Amino acid sequence: MIVITQPNATEVQINRIVARVRELGLDAQISRGASRVIIGVIGPEALLREKPIATMPGVEAIVPVLKPYRLASLDSRAPSSVAVGHVRVGGNEEVVLISGPCSVESTEQILSIAKIVKNAGAKILRGGAFKPRTSPYSFQGLREEGLRFLAEARAETGLPVITEIMDARDLPVIERYADCLQIGTRNMQNFSLLKEIGRSRLPVLLKRGFSATLNEFIMSAEYILNEGNMNVLLCERGIRTFETATRYTLDLSAVPLLKAKTHLPVIVDPTHALGVRELVPQMSLAAVAAGADALMIEVHDSPELAKSDGDQALTPDIFADLVPRLRAVAAAIGRAL
Repeated sequence: MIVITQPNATEVQINRIVARVRELGLDAQISRGASRVIIGVIGPEALLREKPIATMPGVEAIVPVLKPYRLASLDSRAPSSVAVGHVRVGGNEEVVLISGPCSVESTEQILSIAKIVKNAGAKILRGGAFKPRTSPYSFQGLREEGLRFLAEARAETGLPVITEIMDARDLPVIERYADCLQIGTRNMQNFSLLKEIGRSRLPVLLKRGFSATLNEFIMSAEYILNEGNMNVLLCERGIRTFETATRYTLDLSAVPLLKAKTHLPVIVDPTHALGVRELVPQMSLAAVAAGADALMIEVHDSPELAKSDGDQALTPDIFADLVPRLRAVAAAIGRAL
């Protein structure tokens, strides 16, 4: 449930409410709005009923949260933003471009692409150092060496870095180099991994499983939030349907639905959803129109030589041509890019 304070509640009153909640053995998550403070209460609700705090000074109302995802629910706080390095994503701020290659292949490759996407308008660099592949014989990534290359590109360009984590044992080394952890579609319901990264200091970009419902997706985010890491980004990247014209079916209805259900920022990854370079620009424009807080778009300067997913990566010229069109769509719905 949540505790809603009165508009004129003082800091002393708010602190006393929080202290009382914690005295009962419950956790308290504080969200500050323009006129009120919302205190999300986590734990057995019977304790509040037995020892009510509704009569405490500064309390306006206590409202039960009926959804199973208590921490992610929009009922618990206002739309939130997440800091990835110095870049903020969400909270109705500007639409952020996240771009880079599927895989880090060399220091020259990642630095060249980082400069290209930054000059075009990207604010965050993505690149895989640990690659989950369908075939065990495919390129699996450069691992720590790839992380070092990403850190070098960040130092050169100033772009914060997002990279995927597949194994909790790799968390310490990834934390030394990255600004944000990515959980891929195959690990969305790897609950042991979710719990571990929920204890990390880094924000988390969680991708929707390709067979997951939205409620299952949000409940996976809840695992991370429940461990204390409140900096979670939800990423729609396509779901598996009967259609085979594209790799997956990009579910853009997920964007407004997730925003209606949760306070978490929503990202769209049209590259992995479609797997077809020619379709990525159109669906990127549609994602901005649908309300996405960020786009994750793959770019490669030599896609024909890429070690993974070259056929879906935009070339630098296509990406540069796309960005002004994305800005125009963002402006049309009252946002910046």
